[in-house]
Amino acid sequence: MIPTVRTSAAAAFDNFEIQYYEYDDPPAADFSWDAQQQAVLLSSFFWGYVCTQIPAAQLARAWGGKRLLLGAMAVNAAVCWLLPLAARAGGFALVCACRILQGLTQAGLYPAVHHLISQWVPPQEQGLLGSIIYSGSVLGIALQQLGGGWLAARWGWAAIFYADALLGTLWALLYLRLGAAAPERASLQPRELAYIQAACSRTGEQEVHPTPWLEIAGSRPFWALVAAHCGQNWGFFTLMTEVPTYMATVLKFDIKSNGIFSCLPYLAMYVLSLALGAAADAAVRRRWLSLTAQRKLSNTIGLWGSAGMLVALAYCSDARAAVAALTAAVALNAGIFTGFMLNHMDLAPNFSASLMGVSNFLANIVSVVAPLVCGKILHEQSDPVLAWRLVFVVAALVYVACNLVFLLLGTARRQRWDAPPDQDDLELSSTRKINSTER
Repeated sequence: MIPTVRTSAAAAFDNFEIQYYEYDDPPAADFSWDAQQQAVLLSSFFWGYVCTQIPAAQLARAWGGKRLLLGAMAVNAAVCWLLPLAARAGGFALVCACRILQGLTQAGLYPAVHHLISQWVPPQEQGLLGSIIYSGSVLGIALQQLGGGWLAARWGWAAIFYADALLGTLWALLYLRLGAAAPERASLQPRELAYIQAACSRTGEQEVHPTPWLEIAGSRPFWALVAAHCGQNWGFFTLMTEVPTYMATVLKFDIKSNGIFSCLPYLAMYVLSLALGAAADAAVRRRWLSLTAQRKLSNTIGLWGSAGMLVALAYCSDARAAVAALTAAVALNAGIFTGFMLNHMDLAPNFSASLMGVSNFLANIVSVVAPLVCGKILHEQSDPVLAWRLVFVVAALVYVACNLVFLLLGTARRQRWDAPPDQDDLELSSTRKINSTER
């Protein structure tokens, strides 16, 4: 079964560091954690998440995507069940340990999903199916924004974690029963299996070959992909972490207190991602665009489109106009799902998990640096309006510069070093001709 469902629980795990303190009134009554402790707690997730990206990617290739994805979801569901008890029994230190464990295990999510997509999804269908899979995290954010406050108000802050834990447990049980690491391990009709194998240019279950690290390190298209990924994380984390503060302090509009306004940008991004995914597949299938051109066009919509909206947001003086600009900035960012996010599988379907591990490792370092740079800008500027304007313009410039690198150096052609070392020259030549014709 193709693992195309990513529940809101999974997205809630990914975004716990934001959600936990969005409803911090009840916890504040129980726990006296100062601002510095809160900052440490919020960052503790990334300590494990960033450091284990590349090892997790190698595990995805060695074990198969199913085991790693299932393990990550099961551990995070278990931690969510225990976290309210851990907060009461062990306080700050134990909650911080739980967050580190979540980061360590969640490091395998993106490499595992990338590996599964490369195993299951034909290239001509990756636009829509990839968008459905990855936009699930966006839908999860929207649902968490909409329902988290209601759960906390009705049953207390712990109910948020219990709801996430329940959804994560149910998903894990379903995936354990229905999921498979590769088409060859699933109960498929012979015709369906033959179609997937032919579309993915494979004759049987793929073998695990040594990762060609030197070739990857010298690949310009891969580093163009990394640039796009880093630019995306800088801009998106600026949107997620800084914009609500800007609207509350400068525009005097607390977007986090309004569930509808909080989830609107993410709902818009989710809907647009599905439309862009379907359009991307149609454009390549009908030969309106080569696959390389489609990837670059989608990525340009995602990064340059959001950059334009960030500049507009920087000059907004009205709260309603700011909400509209924010919604458009987040929604247009959906272009990345059919842009660089699928480019790992274009370059090297055999090593897509490894490529994702490296790019996600570097991009999440940027995710940590971006808020620090924003904080420094806001601290050093005396005029808050000019300071916030500079924050948004810097994020827009990062978007523009990183996408420009992707446009100049990126490609969707399969790289020669992706071929297994024992593949004969005739087969490789045939594969490259097919790729060249299709792309």
